[in-house]
Amino acid sequence: MSTKFVYSFNEGNKDMRSLLGGKGANLAEMTNIGLPVPQGFTITTEACNDYYANDLKIREEIINQIDEKLAQLEEEQGKKLGCEKNPLLVSVRSGAVFSMPGMMDTILNLGLNDISVNGLIESTKNERFSYDSYRRFIQMFSDVAMEIPKYKFENVLDKFKEVNGYQYDTELTTEDLKKIVEEFKGIYKAEIGEDFPQDPRKQLMLSIEAVFRSWNNPRAIVYRRLNDIDNNLGTAVNIQSMVFGNMGEDSGTGVAFTRNPSTGENKLFGEYLINAQGEDVVAGIRTPQSIDTLKNDMPEIYDEFVQATQTLESHYRDMQDIEFTIEKGKLYILQTRNGKRTAKAAINVVVDLVKAGMISKEEAILRIEPNQLDQLLHPTFDPKALKTAEKIAKGLPASPGAAVGKVYFHAEDVVEHVKNGEKVLLVRQETSPEDIEGMVSAEGILTARGGMTSHAAVVARGMGKCCVAGCGQLRVDEAAREIRVGDRIIKEGQYLSIDGSSGTVYIGSVDMTNVEVHGNFAIFMEWVDEIRDMMVRTNADNPRDARKAIEFGAEGIGLCRTEHMFFDEERIPAVRRMILAEEVEDRIAALDKLLPYQRDDFYGIFKAMDGMPANIRLLDPPLHEFLPHDEPSIQALAKQMNIKPSDLKKRVVDLEEFNPMLGHRGCRLAVTYPEICEMQARAIAQGAILAAKEGVEVHPEIMVPLIGTVNELKLLRPLIENTVNEEIEKSGVKFEYTVGTMIEIPRACVTADEIAEVADFFSFGTNDLTQMGFGYSRDDAGKFLDEYVEKGILEKDPFQVLDQDGIGKFVEMAVKLGRSTKPNIKLGICGEHGGEPSSVEFCYRLGLNYVSCSPFRVPIARLAAAQATIKAKKGDISRDK
Repeated sequence: MSTKFVYSFNEGNKDMRSLLGGKGANLAEMTNIGLPVPQGFTITTEACNDYYANDLKIREEIINQIDEKLAQLEEEQGKKLGCEKNPLLVSVRSGAVFSMPGMMDTILNLGLNDISVNGLIESTKNERFSYDSYRRFIQMFSDVAMEIPKYKFENVLDKFKEVNGYQYDTELTTEDLKKIVEEFKGIYKAEIGEDFPQDPRKQLMLSIEAVFRSWNNPRAIVYRRLNDIDNNLGTAVNIQSMVFGNMGEDSGTGVAFTRNPSTGENKLFGEYLINAQGEDVVAGIRTPQSIDTLKNDMPEIYDEFVQATQTLESHYRDMQDIEFTIEKGKLYILQTRNGKRTAKAAINVVVDLVKAGMISKEEAILRIEPNQLDQLLHPTFDPKALKTAEKIAKGLPASPGAAVGKVYFHAEDVVEHVKNGEKVLLVRQETSPEDIEGMVSAEGILTARGGMTSHAAVVARGMGKCCVAGCGQLRVDEAAREIRVGDRIIKEGQYLSIDGSSGTVYIGSVDMTNVEVHGNFAIFMEWVDEIRDMMVRTNADNPRDARKAIEFGAEGIGLCRTEHMFFDEERIPAVRRMILAEEVEDRIAALDKLLPYQRDDFYGIFKAMDGMPANIRLLDPPLHEFLPHDEPSIQALAKQMNIKPSDLKKRVVDLEEFNPMLGHRGCRLAVTYPEICEMQARAIAQGAILAAKEGVEVHPEIMVPLIGTVNELKLLRPLIENTVNEEIEKSGVKFEYTVGTMIEIPRACVTADEIAEVADFFSFGTNDLTQMGFGYSRDDAGKFLDEYVEKGILEKDPFQVLDQDGIGKFVEMAVKLGRSTKPNIKLGICGEHGGEPSSVEFCYRLGLNYVSCSPFRVPIARLAAAQATIKAKKGDISRDK
């Protein structure tokens, strides 16, 4: 039995999205529930994959199935493709399994040619509309199917408008459009070397192939990489009979969301244009009307549309993004999908749906992408700073948040300047899918044209980027690289600040402020904590960061890097005296000066933790990091230390290492300079005692870094214990503490059973474990890792997403070996992978007690841990105990 590659809309349903793509599955589902959907058929994702497997050719078997469904559609519609009296026209649209708005290609009005355009005139009695449809088709087909640059056609349109003094495309006359069609066909012939194809079937097959090819266009590949979408899924193609929103004042087209995609407010949100096709709304060529005004323009259509949106949200149990067309007073629903939304809206929507009894708390938790929370956890503009900030323009609040950056007008410039460490805003007349990499890199996006459903708005909301769109007061000159606002000129490289929540644009750089967790976000995170059964800690080196992490729900410190305390201006002289000391006595004298500083730091941290555990890592980096290396700094330090510059320079040279990350650092420092280890252990004990005397419950976990052999820990543990116990005995204040190690060397992983005999806990330092496991320098790998990912050598940057197949096996081995010796050994992870959702799930599956990450990633890790718990309960994943 041959494979079925083509399905009519009435043959599928919403559960067939992997085969029919999201759009095709939803068209089928809407047909099933009785909504007014223009009929058609879907060519499956399997056909797309077959096209790639068959050397970019559509096999005869698939072509025959397409012909069969086309004939069926012609019979149903009573029209024929290319007919000179009553032609069938169709749209050809991509339909990936997961929504990729604006990333792939669409062709409208297919089937028009020099003969059928007359048939369209006869059937519609509208010559202007027919030629307008024809010129649109030639431009789309030429761009999408034949890759003729779009601007060549736009230049012709602009010329006609300029010569005739028109502002909008709708002002073009029938005669204008006839001339434009001829010029468009001339461009096609000049570019391709043959006449524009008049055979509608050839048009159709070329268009289907173009949609298949668009699966692998650069912007789609970038989008999939950003959104973790499998490259092997392929795209379906939807062939749908055309309905026309550009047939006069009783026609129109629009896009609407069942709720506000920026805030989640339960109110219909959208835009439409009278006498337009769908591309006009998202392209930002004309300024659309709010959906609310449709109530006045076409009250019956408005009521019917509201009923349809309510039906769809209730049916899908989620906020819907709906495309519609009105053709001569009749409503058609062209598409529905789960609407892209900001994190704020996503939280508000799921909390509303749970309260309404439409979904469970578990469903709500699984619906929020953990990384989305990042949008809620970063600063907004400081209200005090806004009082003096100078507003220069106001646009549409297209995607909330705030952003400050230098203005650049081209995506490639944005990428380049961001790589140089600058904060940048992408400013455009209007964005297009080609701008995707610049949009990814920018702090925020500002456009002069486009509405709330324009490309810039939809893509920015999906990314969680701040965006102000349709800021008509701005005259953006991309060629001259400047913006004019009235008499003011803003040049490339100058600072602007934009508020995506209000649409306001400010000149210069406006100060930001921190966020707070409250309202529905707080309610949602309470549900998260009710369900998850793995702890989330934070990486924090000072009381301020520790307190911020607790606000975000941290349950302790998983990594306190004590070396960060040494760089303070008051302390660095003592640190340098300690490093430069030739004799042990001089080193101890310098350490004695550092002790009070460290003690006070730890006291502050224990106070902030207020009974929660605090994992404190002993000194880790090589000593040369604390010394100056340039000549003026060496001269200044020599004078301050009262030593000869030549002697200081010699000491600096002596401490330099060829490969410091593999050199004299971590526990190796403690082995060769035990007095450093002793001072830090004493400071931890004294800080704990001070806090305990004030009634604070303290739980220090003292971590020895970079253990590679159990003998290092056997040597250092007694030194630590003797020092801490001495302070406890001296003070009479008792507290429990543990001593463990950071597992970050491959040898430690394979000998973890031996190390567990001496360690109370393991904390996986996956940053260094990745570095040593791959043999990639963390500091230098950026030079090639992007290319490794682009060329498919690596699926992800392993310093951002834990390499589960390789580095993960080291972790898994260490967990199993450690527990074989000490079943109840405490296990955690403190590399930044501890806040990356897929890595958190991996840690959950291995049965780690906790993950630890930076304060702003704590809510992300909490949500990822809760989702792992739910998946385990459902049997989708298993957890080791």
